[in-house]
Amino acid sequence: MWNAATAVWAEPAGKNPPARGRDDWVFAAIVMAGVALEAVLRRDLVWRPVAVAFGCGLAVAVLFRRTHPLSVVAFAFGTFAALDVATFVAGAEPVVLHSGWAVLILAYPLFRWGAGRDAAIGLAIMAVAVSASVSTDFTGVAETIAGTAVLLFTAALGVSIRYRVTAREQMVEHAKLQEREHLARELHDTVAHHVSAIAIQAQAGLFLARSSSLSGATEALETIDREAARTLAEMRTMVSALRDRQKRPAMAPQRRIADIERLAANSTDSLRIDVELRGELTNLPPALEAAIYRVTQESVTNAQHHAQQATRVEVTVIGSATDVQVTVSDDGARTTPAPNQPGYGLVGMTERVTLLGGTLTAGPNPDRGWGVRAVLPRHGTAI
Repeated sequence: MWNAATAVWAEPAGKNPPARGRDDWVFAAIVMAGVALEAVLRRDLVWRPVAVAFGCGLAVAVLFRRTHPLSVVAFAFGTFAALDVATFVAGAEPVVLHSGWAVLILAYPLFRWGAGRDAAIGLAIMAVAVSASVSTDFTGVAETIAGTAVLLFTAALGVSIRYRVTAREQMVEHAKLQEREHLARELHDTVAHHVSAIAIQAQAGLFLARSSSLSGATEALETIDREAARTLAEMRTMVSALRDRQKRPAMAPQRRIADIERLAANSTDSLRIDVELRGELTNLPPALEAAIYRVTQESVTNAQHHAQQATRVEVTVIGSATDVQVTVSDDGARTTPAPNQPGYGLVGMTERVTLLGGTLTAGPNPDRGWGVRAVLPRHGTAI
């Protein structure tokens, strides 16, 4: 229990709270308008100047509820408690400000973006304010329970959304790390291939040098130089891909361009998969071939699982002198994904393509279905 409390207390503040925008000004204007109406229309408003000043303070607090959540909650609930105690001591009726509903808007950001220590302090301040209100102006058990439940619901909502977003970020990061591990395995095989070629050329160069064939030895050294340069590039990428890795997975065989054609064998009576390979697709680095296959395989799998009313998936791989373009498109019903909620497969593909110096875009086609397009350089920094 103590460990759980310590963990909550040490919880860091939420990342990237939204900047102040038009909605904030609208909320502030609504609160201010409510205070003005109460000041003019309500004859039973106790301590009118103090209540109006407090209401205006709430309107201003709305604008700072994300940047200074604890200060805002301390002001709102602390002032409420102070007014309840002051009116009770003075023998006056409590200050009832209907515009005080704004405290719910102020409480939510503390639990959504505030640090754990701030949230704990803010919760204590809210508890004191509720206790002061109940002690000085008890309106019944049902109303007290309802008011407390609303405040607790606001806090619980902020906490639940906070941890849901955190869990989502962790799952996306996990997907990226998995893709980096796959890429690292493939790069390992590629580097091993280059090192083997260097060893063979070195042996040949030594033999030719000992045989006084300087031209042959020079050619072998040039080959070694080229292979060594490519190996260094592979190693740099491998280190980058492995920098966050915690364990070394077992090696897996690499996929090549030719394996893409086998995806057509997954066609069914209801969904046909057509594969077209054209252009310059020979002498591609193994890491690039593996990436092209992975992007194609993942896109086809997504179409099989998620494309609604689709009858055909078209796979096109076009090679040129500078890059390789991969396009996977289906003819399913056009759908619109939730904003900022990419699938983990798409996250992995994007991570892989980016590490190889390429770009990947995905989204609804102009007419029907969904399309994925990746462009990977033949000789980028990673290959």
